[in-house]
Amino acid sequence: MRLRHLALALAPVLSTACGGAKDAAPSSTFKVALLTPGPISDQSWNGGAYAGLQRIKDSLGAQVSHIQTKTPAEFDENFRQYGAQGYTLVFGHGFEYQDAALRVAPQFPKTIFVTTSGTTVGPNIAGMNFAFEEASYLAGMVAGATTSTGTIGCIGGTELPPVKVSFAAFEAGARRVRPDVKVVVSYLGNWDDVGAGKEQALAQIGRGVDVIFQNADAAGLGVFQAARETRKAFVIGSNANQNGVAPEVVLGSVVIDIPHALMLVAREVKAGTFTPRVVPLGLKSDVVTLVLNDALRARIPAAVLAGVDSVKGELLAGRIVVPRGTTPPVTP
Repeated sequence: MRLRHLALALAPVLSTACGGAKDAAPSSTFKVALLTPGPISDQSWNGGAYAGLQRIKDSLGAQVSHIQTKTPAEFDENFRQYGAQGYTLVFGHGFEYQDAALRVAPQFPKTIFVTTSGTTVGPNIAGMNFAFEEASYLAGMVAGATTSTGTIGCIGGTELPPVKVSFAAFEAGARRVRPDVKVVVSYLGNWDDVGAGKEQALAQIGRGVDVIFQNADAAGLGVFQAARETRKAFVIGSNANQNGVAPEVVLGSVVIDIPHALMLVAREVKAGTFTPRVVPLGLKSDVVTLVLNDALRARIPAAVLAGVDSVKGELLAGRIVVPRGTTPPVTP
């Protein structure tokens, strides 16, 4: 046990040190850390955050460090270690880091703790609210128009509120163009098990699902594998532009420009102008968008493509609000 505690205590230091000159500018007083709940090799949520951390290092001259946390207990431990080491800014990359930030932040008032997809605010705590549901609604329109079976699916890692909201918006978008569409929703219970992602996708395909919206990070790579091997379903990616993961089966991706989002906050923090708040980031801020796969664009009816563009314009103008359930969009 003593060795485990020592390893955890040294983890943030080793993360920076192992990167050597590539990861840190030793003389920098602007120190930025990132905690991710999964591997940065997922080509999605975590990989985007790590790319943002590297952009902060390169553009702002920051000393940076990254840790992948395995358990909720490690959220607190690593937040606390970074605070004790005098880090200026610490990102907890996910809704699930909020409680740990609330517990730890008061002990380190000079460190700003930011949770992505978070809504918690305190003297040195902020959240970043990605309007993922806006682009998810547009993706639903595409899925509803593309399905041949009339059954589409959603596969998520765990039932976090932002994921559930995005799936509800996806369903509502599909019903906009095909009111009788059936939607199958499944959660894996984790974000890392590629095999489980593939197994669940195969199960949905067996039930007639032919378009799957996945939001499962590394586990979501298994969804692409199932679609590619069976050629019985298309996939819509999430968080990063995943159109290149399996371009023969990916209709498009609901993209969060996470590097840009992290840079927006980091610039303010470094300049000393940051005010703890929930930072709204969506279509209007050009952080969240739907990116279609040009290779499969012909699969989408031209009228629906025009409709997607029209609805996007309405969203940008604030004339409609994306539903967070299966009811039609409403005028604010």
